[in-house]
Amino acid sequence: MIKGKLTFYCRMLHVSRQAFYKYLQRKDRPWKYQKLADAMRDILKEDECNDTYGRSRMRDALLQKKPKDIDIPSERTVYRVMEEIGISHRPKRKPNGITKADKAARKSDDLLKRDFRSTEPLTKCVTDITEIKASDGRLYVSAMFDCFDLAVLGLAMATNMKAPLCARTLRNAHKAYPEIKVRSAIAIAEYSTPVIATVEPSRTAI
Repeated sequence: MIKGKLTFYCRMLHVSRQAFYKYLQRKDRPWKYQKLADAMRDILKEDECNDTYGRSRMRDALLQKKPKDIDIPSERTVYRVMEEIGISHRPKRKPNGITKADKAARKSDDLLKRDFRSTEPLTKCVTDITEIKASDGRLYVSAMFDCFDLAVLGLAMATNMKAPLCARTLRNAHKAYPEIKVRSAIAIAEYSTPVIATVEPSRTAI
């Protein structure tokens, strides 16, 4: 179809003949990142909230799942593949968010491994802090939830989100449900300002 006109087409498209022939050689080859792209799609299908994953969280999820026969590339390559298959996420900017990541801080153990499901009550819990704007300032509400049924186990409020707020949340949960082992969690909370805390009967961490 293009016989005799190749030079003309290449000149119009600003493509060299050499580049065109290289394209012909590789156009039918399978994409080298196809398995990686499929693994990314599988991660998105696991939970409807996973569609908010950016390149960092997607790479972390890949490293955690360790898909068979797939070498996890750099974060930049993960981003390029996400762009190619149309799943890159650009979150809306929230300049006033209360969660401030401290990259220099000691990282806590990820006991939950992104699994927020529980088959028994009071065996896996999470906490979070919500900021409420009031006419005379801000109010911070800290709550502990049971992953089994999302029941609220403990609540605490303060005009700041310092460590004592988190500690009071754990203490209140322990008063209502003494079977929750939170003594070590409270001790840790005295020296840090966590946003998420995990509590398990045999092991506790923040």
